[in-house]
Amino acid sequence: MAMIYKTTLKPGKTELLTAWLPTRPWYASTGHAPELDRSGGFRLDDPEGAVGIEFMVLTDTSGGRETSYLVPLTYRDAPLDGAEAALVGTSEHGVLGTRWVYDGAHDPVLVGQLLALIQGRAVAQDQCDSDVPDPSVTALFAGAGPEIATVLSREGLDTSDTARGTDVVVVGARAAGTPGTPGTPPVLSVTRVLRPEDAREDACIAAGVTGRITAGWSTPDGSAHRGTFATLRGPARGAA
Repeated sequence: MAMIYKTTLKPGKTELLTAWLPTRPWYASTGHAPELDRSGGFRLDDPEGAVGIEFMVLTDTSGGRETSYLVPLTYRDAPLDGAEAALVGTSEHGVLGTRWVYDGAHDPVLVGQLLALIQGRAVAQDQCDSDVPDPSVTALFAGAGPEIATVLSREGLDTSDTARGTDVVVVGARAAGTPGTPGTPPVLSVTRVLRPEDAREDACIAAGVTGRITAGWSTPDGSAHRGTFATLRGPARGAA
């Protein structure tokens, strides 16, 4: 269980992300500096208890429009080898000291737990309180066969950021307990620009999609929305 501390973080998350967001290919520039509102999100627990995992929704209201972004983050007590390009920044935590903050789509711990969430092996947690599940975050998994277990290493991920979002080819994925020859690895697609949609739990999964995470957020004008945060494509058996 992750412990949520009621303490300071300097610089704060919003301050770090205000500088970082415009450097991303999926950020829709308004020609102004971002004006960010925290609009929702949830957390996941690291089974080893070492890495903080947060899925943060931020709404940019600059330029007279509202655009909501999903930013998965990890918080570490030391740099993650090979992930220099994914570093959002460092911050001083009032209890834990220096924290290295990463774009979580490039962090194998977050990717492993997101796979577990899709497959029902992890439970979404409240963004602000310790040991409080968030039942509003739902997973739909249509895959067959064994659960996907992941090799938690940077070498096990091939992450691509594009104008439409972030795709993570989990080349280090293995079907738990299943020997055999390597197959096509699964692909996690992390939504970056969130759009409200029909995300009913009984809605059909699109062709080629074996799993999906849906969750909600609220924009500064008070509107409540719900949509897809991530999808899983490819064989449910992953690579053996």
